[in-house]
Amino acid sequence: MLYFSKLKLVIIYSIIIFLSLFAFINFVDNEDNFLLSKKVNLGLDLQGGSYLLLEVDSKPVVNRKLQQKLLNIRKYLKTNKIKYKNLKLKNESINFLINNEDIEKFEKSFLDKNNSINVYYNRTRTYEMDYYIENNKVKIEYSKIGLFEIKSSVLNQSLEIVRRRIDETGTKEPTIIRRGSERILIELPGLDDPNRIKKLLGKTANLSFRLVSESEDTFGSELLFFEDKEDQLNISKRIIVSGDNLINAQPAIDNQTNQTVVNFSFDRVGAKKFGRATADSVGKKLAIILDNKIISAPVINEAILGGNGQITGNFTFQEATDLALLLRSGSLPAPLTIIEERTVGPDLGEDSIKAGAISLAIGFLLVIIYMIYKYRKLGIIADLALIINLVLLIGILTILEATLTLPGIAGIILTVGMAVDANVLIFERIKEEMKIEKSTIHAFDMGYQKAQSAVLDANITTLISAVILFFLGSGPVKGFAVTLGIGILTTLFSAYFFARHLSSSYAMKNKDKQIVL
Repeated sequence: MLYFSKLKLVIIYSIIIFLSLFAFINFVDNEDNFLLSKKVNLGLDLQGGSYLLLEVDSKPVVNRKLQQKLLNIRKYLKTNKIKYKNLKLKNESINFLINNEDIEKFEKSFLDKNNSINVYYNRTRTYEMDYYIENNKVKIEYSKIGLFEIKSSVLNQSLEIVRRRIDETGTKEPTIIRRGSERILIELPGLDDPNRIKKLLGKTANLSFRLVSESEDTFGSELLFFEDKEDQLNISKRIIVSGDNLINAQPAIDNQTNQTVVNFSFDRVGAKKFGRATADSVGKKLAIILDNKIISAPVINEAILGGNGQITGNFTFQEATDLALLLRSGSLPAPLTIIEERTVGPDLGEDSIKAGAISLAIGFLLVIIYMIYKYRKLGIIADLALIINLVLLIGILTILEATLTLPGIAGIILTVGMAVDANVLIFERIKEEMKIEKSTIHAFDMGYQKAQSAVLDANITTLISAVILFFLGSGPVKGFAVTLGIGILTTLFSAYFFARHLSSSYAMKNKDKQIVL
């Protein structure tokens, strides 16, 4: 195990030099160069920033789905020739009256696992909806599993859209994770004023294009206010095109009016609908509605073909940019409410960095002193391997552009302990072999061989724990798992490649001498 070919040595030291350069990059400021711009990012607890906890209000989604279910159940009852009356939606449940002779027929068909009206979940062996019958009164509502499926779907969609909106603002290394079944946790390192983010997340961004109604018929139209809440128009309830058909939106400056506008484009289906509607409505006003508020209501002068259009208004460029961002990222399936908000100052982050650096320095220094005292020249080799281990760890974190948090620093400190433990196991085995072996080289070789299984077992079991923490943990826990996992790999590399090469060189030079450990 002490022999190293020239090729192996070239690979080992090339890796060390390569990762050392990346570790050094953290101390160089150059954002223009792609490689030099790579850095280990600081988390919220180290850099300061904003913390937001959002709650997803899934009730509007449940009500919309129940409304759709109401229509489907009406069709279902007619198809199955089940007589009913007073079918209506009340208190998040569908209610109606049924004849006695149809009750059994309804129950049998409603609990059919293959019916489309009441989905059966094989994995939980439950139905999407529960029903109750009392004195010919039928009550249908979502089951616990059905509600869970809706809330889970809404939360996942909201999480994805929130991530899109925040990513497009250019915020570096945000943490966006789900908390429970209805909440989203957002951490924004380095962001002291989250007002823009809050405004972006506070809008559902439900976009629709509708015609301005010329009649006062309230059945087919509704009164909506402009964003300034001063003027209002009677708007048709029929949606020509929705934001679901939007594929792009960008802020721009109109060459004719010199005003800030938002240019948009539809997909093929949306373009066809929009073109047909504008061709049939020349001379009429087209209202652009966002979250039930009128952004603008221009007159249609001609058919708008090709699927491209323009949203005008008294926008600043920032407002137009944010509006375009909202439209591109898509509408939220449900409103979001900020239930908790905190701001961590940079001063507190600096204190945390200093505390972490001091603890790492003290631990590192004590380990160095102890290893030299305990193992003399081999202790110096172990200390050099420890320094290389930390450099390699920082280099890999830099390449990954990982986010370093306080738990991450704890993972680095633990890595120091793991690295020392590996060398202690090896050196103790060498000491035992020196007592029974006359050859120094053979004693060193056998020491590394016999300690290998113990070192690997200890590090692999710890690595498994780190992997589990990474996949099951969240936020800072993941940061700890990342640094610990990478630290284990660099520990094995520094112990069994770098330190072993130095130890073999030391053993070769002193093969005829009595080495005291």
